[in-house]
Amino acid sequence: MPGKIALNKSLFNCMCREIFLWAAIVIGILGRVYADESQTKLIFTGDVMLAREVQREISIKHGISPWSGLASYFKEADWLMGNLEGSVGASTNCIVKGSSPCFAIQPELLKYLQSAGFTAMGIENNHIADLGAEGRETTRVALNKLGIATIDFLHSPGYVKINKHIFAFIALSNVAGKDDERVEIPSNELRQKIRLAKSLADWVIVNVHWGVELADWPQPKQQDLAKWMIAQGADVIIGHHPHVIQSPECILGKPVFFSLGNHVFDQKYEETKRGLMAACTVIANQLHCSAVETRTPMNSSYPELSKKDSNSQSPIETCSVPMSTPLTVGGYTIRPRLAEKQYVDGEIVLEGSKPDARKWDVVAKHLLAIEKGHLASGTEQQEFLFTLEQHHSSIDQEMSPRPYVYEVSPHGLVAKWRGSALAWPLIDGKMIWSEGVDYLCALHRKDSFVELDPNTKETRIEVYQWNGFGFSGIDNPSLIAACERTFM
Repeated sequence: MPGKIALNKSLFNCMCREIFLWAAIVIGILGRVYADESQTKLIFTGDVMLAREVQREISIKHGISPWSGLASYFKEADWLMGNLEGSVGASTNCIVKGSSPCFAIQPELLKYLQSAGFTAMGIENNHIADLGAEGRETTRVALNKLGIATIDFLHSPGYVKINKHIFAFIALSNVAGKDDERVEIPSNELRQKIRLAKSLADWVIVNVHWGVELADWPQPKQQDLAKWMIAQGADVIIGHHPHVIQSPECILGKPVFFSLGNHVFDQKYEETKRGLMAACTVIANQLHCSAVETRTPMNSSYPELSKKDSNSQSPIETCSVPMSTPLTVGGYTIRPRLAEKQYVDGEIVLEGSKPDARKWDVVAKHLLAIEKGHLASGTEQQEFLFTLEQHHSSIDQEMSPRPYVYEVSPHGLVAKWRGSALAWPLIDGKMIWSEGVDYLCALHRKDSFVELDPNTKETRIEVYQWNGFGFSGIDNPSLIAACERTFM
């Protein structure tokens, strides 16, 4: 009996050593896997203003940066973006309109954004036009010279590649400034921009200036507008304008920060001294966001990280947004051509890649929308690339959306149908799926090519099928109803 016990102990010790050895190997492998899994962190701040008392405080503090208390936290960011309230230029160029203040930013103050690590600034808000159209362009040029991307509606969507992932950014202001310009939600143009971004990026982030100043809750209409943008393809919504925090929510599985409040600002109400930063991290092709609170001391505009109960969880943290399915046609994945950390907006270059095949690229001029279409002619069906492109036409003498159909080949894109007119002037168009085939769902103006009226607000819906060399209209009530829902 004693001998058997000794034998069993020996066997037990041997087995333990084997288990520990295998455990160490597994842990080591997992450690390398997670170490190789690059984490991407994007940080978004609230409103930033570099005029008035902020400018004065920088001077009083002998040039100490407003972000001196956040330097170590910002180092974690691969992408750092804020909402810049104001326009670069002299205060003598301020446009006087009602009681609205003018935020004229001295160009030399932009260096504080650069030194803080900001990689981008959204400039769509009700103060970008404080110095008129010239001030808007001056602001964009001045920031770009410092290596800070400027995100506005005209050039949206813009794209950046970080750790092999592509993020798309759209910025818009639903609040009119001194130029009376604002973007309506919903609108056809915004729908197109979000849809285009969704086709070409892994995640779409919409920065929106909206809501009511100093209201610490989102308006009921904002809930509906957020749902509409998410339905079009928005993955994260970052809101500004109220100057106070509005609690973020997880809506339809997507993080919505209705208002991040102030970040660097000189308002003196206690509520305006609290702000949020949206911290979004990508791990294993899933994007998660959290709300990081800041507090600014009274009589100061310099924010600090706020202490937070580590056991509390915001509803926003329950959102987990998976990476979008890449646009793949004919075996080629089509994405914007970008270098690591390169931001590109406006005219982009599309790159087609396929395993064991040569890459190709093509300049995408005036691109409004892009998607895959399973188009059938008779019994034959083929994958094509369908695009909307803004071009001039001798048919109507207008710069308008024109539909194109391309075959994707090893040598690039081969046009099968080059933007010929449909039955009526086109506003928008996209593919809708039915019984294994895609049809062209078109939103038209209600005028005609015989009697053009570009200013008409009336529209009509039409559905077309591919006939092998173009599109023919069809009368199918169920498809027309589906098409109408697409453009609601």
